Amino acid sequence: MFDAAPPPPIAEQVQTVAQAPSWDLTAGLVAATVQIDQPIAGTEQRTVGTGFLVSAPGPGGAPRVVLVTAAHVFNNFPDADARIGWRFERPDGDWRFAPEPLRIRNDQGQPLWTQHPQRDVAAMVITAPPEFARAAIPLAWLADEQTVKALEVSAADEVATLGFPRGLSSNRVGFPILRVGRVASAPLTPFSAFPTFLIDMRVFPGNSGGPVFWASPLRRRPDAPQSPYPIVLGLLAREVQVGEERLDLGVVAPASQIREVIAQLPQ
Repeated sequence: MFDAAPPPPIAEQVQTVAQAPSWDLTAGLVAATVQIDQPIAGTEQRTVGTGFLVSAPGPGGAPRVVLVTAAHVFNNFPDADARIGWRFERPDGDWRFAPEPLRIRNDQGQPLWTQHPQRDVAAMVITAPPEFARAAIPLAWLADEQTVKALEVSAADEVATLGFPRGLSSNRVGFPILRVGRVASAPLTPFSAFPTFLIDMRVFPGNSGGPVFWASPLRRRPDAPQSPYPIVLGLLAREVQVGEERLDLGVVAPASQIREVIAQLPQ
């Protein structure tokens, strides 16, 4: 069992205040979301997943950038080096896509990422360009169980996710594609009983590992609590299929599991 790092007192700060503008959260997560891929040997195809960057200070508060994704994304890459899709803005306002190698296994073939022992969640410390180190989202944005309860996140609340379905991006320089759906599970807590939840959204290969965030809660009363800062509910783990039939549902691993993995990263 993982022992999560003590979360910030999010729930204590939950109050009926103006919620952080949704575009602040969306813009922040767009900047922090990256494509991860690996060419398939002998073909012109590649295996694609989604990851996002979290600022999670190490021992003594040293700055540290952590790449978070679904564990099966890394496991589906057989080679030691994957690629991570950096994007850089030019002085003239144009952008360039500049993927770079990302070492995911050591010379002995052992994973350099840390994986949750029961769930499809993985994380690894990386060295990111300064632009992306600054774009990494704060650890505080990852909602713990107490926060989900305090904010009364529930079925029908609107959520969004960012990713690269079928390896596609929203433009030529590798920005992620945003999809919107709704929470399709009830109840969401306790996480010990319900370790994943569903969202009503069509999911494709390449979306795995993308952040799922609370976009527009369907409020049940005027005084319902709101968060003083953005909330990431988890990461998209997989789609739901029964036999060959796709049900247009996604499975989400709660952000508390991301916290648990980050807490177990090598010091």
